[in-house]
Amino acid sequence: MTDDAKLTFVQESEELLEQMEDALLAMEETPDDPEHLNSVFRAMHTIKGAAGIFGFDFIVSFTHPVETVMDKVRSGERPVDSDLIALLLECKDHTASLVQAVADDAEENLDPELQQSGAGILQRLTGETPAATSVATAEVPVEKDPMQNKSRDNWIIALDFGQNALRNGLDPLSFIRYLGRMGEIVDIFTLTDKLPGIDVFDPESCYMDFRIAFAGDVSKSDIESVFEFAYDDCDIRILPPNSKQSHYMQLLNEMLDDHVLRLGEILVSIDAITQQELDNALGVQDQNIDQATANGKTTVKPLGEILLDRNVVSKPVVEQALKKQEASREKASRESQFIRVDANRLGQLINLVGELVISNAAVKLIVEKHNLQDANEVVAGVENLVEEIRDHALQLRMVQIGETFSRFRRVVRDVSKDLGKDIELMITGGEAELDKTVVEKINDPLTHLVRNSLDHGIELPEQRLAKGKPAKGTLRLNALHDSGHIVIQIADDGAGLDVEKIRAKAEAIGLVKPDQVLSHRETLRLIFEPGLSTKEQASNLSGRGVGMDVVKRNIEALRGTVEIDSEKDKGTLVTIHLPLTLAIIDGFMVGSCGERYVVPLSMVEECVEMDASQWSVDEKRNYVNLRGDVMPYLRLREFFDIPDSEHKGSRESLVVVRFGRTRAGLVVDQLFGELQTVIKPLGKVFKDLKGISGATVLGSGEIALILDVQGLIGLASQHSALEPGISGHA
Repeated sequence: MTDDAKLTFVQESEELLEQMEDALLAMEETPDDPEHLNSVFRAMHTIKGAAGIFGFDFIVSFTHPVETVMDKVRSGERPVDSDLIALLLECKDHTASLVQAVADDAEENLDPELQQSGAGILQRLTGETPAATSVATAEVPVEKDPMQNKSRDNWIIALDFGQNALRNGLDPLSFIRYLGRMGEIVDIFTLTDKLPGIDVFDPESCYMDFRIAFAGDVSKSDIESVFEFAYDDCDIRILPPNSKQSHYMQLLNEMLDDHVLRLGEILVSIDAITQQELDNALGVQDQNIDQATANGKTTVKPLGEILLDRNVVSKPVVEQALKKQEASREKASRESQFIRVDANRLGQLINLVGELVISNAAVKLIVEKHNLQDANEVVAGVENLVEEIRDHALQLRMVQIGETFSRFRRVVRDVSKDLGKDIELMITGGEAELDKTVVEKINDPLTHLVRNSLDHGIELPEQRLAKGKPAKGTLRLNALHDSGHIVIQIADDGAGLDVEKIRAKAEAIGLVKPDQVLSHRETLRLIFEPGLSTKEQASNLSGRGVGMDVVKRNIEALRGTVEIDSEKDKGTLVTIHLPLTLAIIDGFMVGSCGERYVVPLSMVEECVEMDASQWSVDEKRNYVNLRGDVMPYLRLREFFDIPDSEHKGSRESLVVVRFGRTRAGLVVDQLFGELQTVIKPLGKVFKDLKGISGATVLGSGEIALILDVQGLIGLASQHSALEPGISGHA
């Protein structure tokens, strides 16, 4: 098996398992919805089939019994309840572990504990002993028609032998005897209407036709195989039992839409007709085409009508097959618009686009330096094209955050049951998009925050009722775009954070002094300090004083910020601001004392002259009153301690920046304007450098540092002795 084929199997199995989990969680809300049942069945059925093709027998052995149980659920033999859903979720998790074993190339030496775990799950699911469903040695039975156990309606088999059948060595009775071994011949009729008079009778010719009523646990293809050597000398028609029609309808609904099949292929694939019956019907259709061509006609009887005329299939089955064919065609048309691309190749493309941006900036500088007027228009056109290429390349890596949000349905379900709580997860804004690399790295912080809301925040049902709240708690996940960033909100209607307990714990571990004055927001921020937890007893979810500080570090590593608001007995809101991408941004370049810096353009609100006579400026406390809005500011020359007597006292500009709900000003000497900025990491040596989040290469080859705006806003607030957000836009 090639590595590419194995990778495809793993990826598609993981997608199917995600769909299965979503369907199982939806079944808890609407257990009678057949679509969810079919989704779970299809996931197991498809994974089992693919695993069988690739020879992963240990996956087939586990998924087949699960598929069988789901078939019983769909037929009404087994009810859907919370216990069954919990077991099926375990089956999903175990199947994921088996698929991971394939991904890890461990299929030849499967972990015995993993095998034993699977046997235990199947024992609880099927009620059979582990020996009967051993993952390592289970033999998958041949699939039989599930409807046969309910109905003893008869198959009707018509055998019309040709006159040369006996001469060609066929014995009609031998076929009938062999058929009898597969089931019960309920009745048999011999038709003699072709029998000639005695004067022309030929003892070597066959004049008998048979009509057989047959009952047995077989499929149409099984019966067809009995007569496979007689098709050249016998016209054979196999009519299914009446109860079979509903089964064929069911099979049509379960058919995968991976390929657009012809009508005949669809009917053969579900055993509604045999291959020989299809070939005969196609032969009749070919004759019709020849006749129509000879007569100058343009219409030919469709295959479906021919099959109906020959009484080999019922009209409802043909109509349903045609609907399935049309649905498959529509799905194939939609899917043809998409291709699967390796993430590494996509990353390499974006890196090359970044280098193209830098090279284009270099060309622009050369044109300006040598005053090549004729080239200005061409360079401007290329610059626009590069910008479009950049935007489209970045869009290729943008994904909706809704898929990440949906994964928490399982977390909320399992944690709620473990804690004895009743919690509903509400998701909004799932269509908001951001870079795939950001989505991957934000998953762990979100998991911490969701688990904290479930454990710390939302109370037990009896506690909520005592407070006048509904017994069921609510956890909300929301996403929205704001000024070139994405905002993620995690909100619950639980007990909220107790600021008095937070303050007491902070004093106890030495984070704050007893006489230190903190605002409500500053007290809440203490929750992000290492080692601070107000949980009296640690659990497997939270309370050990780790997690929230890790959340903050991970989010800041993505050039984001996290804020928290809470009111006792009302709930808690955690707000995360993140950049949409970590690769290329629109920047605004400024200068201070000969050094150049880049500010993300999405964070720049305005630029004004730093005029103390026009704006009220407090040089001691570092704040400015700009049109009635009071905000802190930082002078970059002083902050970075750049000694430069040449620029001291020169004209200064105030760049007003905003991140989230806070605003601040950056005082600079020069404004260079907008530029496309390719973000380059600084490396481990500079990882603790304050106020800087990265660097970029200019067209001249020089390095410009990218300012960490959110960090600078916080430092400006501290230097000005004003609470963050004091400005009028807070």
